[in-house]
Amino acid sequence: MEIISKENVPAKKFDSGEAKGIVARVLIGKACGAKNFVMRLFEIAPGGYTPKHSHPWEHEIFVHSGRGAVLKDGEWTEVRPGMAIFIPPDEEHQLKNIGDQPFTVVCLIPSGYQEL
Repeated sequence: MEIISKENVPAKKFDSGEAKGIVARVLIGKACGAKNFVMRLFEIAPGGYTPKHSHPWEHEIFVHSGRGAVLKDGEWTEVRPGMAIFIPPDEEHQLKNIGDQPFTVVCLIPSGYQEL
């Protein structure tokens, strides 16, 4: 068993045209010996967003804090703390911060893909 503090996990920043204001961490993944899933933490700054994209694997997202929105079928839907989002394989999606505080989500993906 490992107990992991996010402060002890290296952060990767994304701040380009496709993604803005994101700090991401792999909390649980290959380095821990996890064979089935990868748990990632994304902190999206006010005005920040992930790239609009799709991929051949499902993933699950839990909204931890802040105000955000998810792009689903071309429309933005607000999400708030305590909500979960299931994204099936190949579905285009994007997240953005619509508040004035960090928008923090935990994201799970199957192992075997690029962790970040």
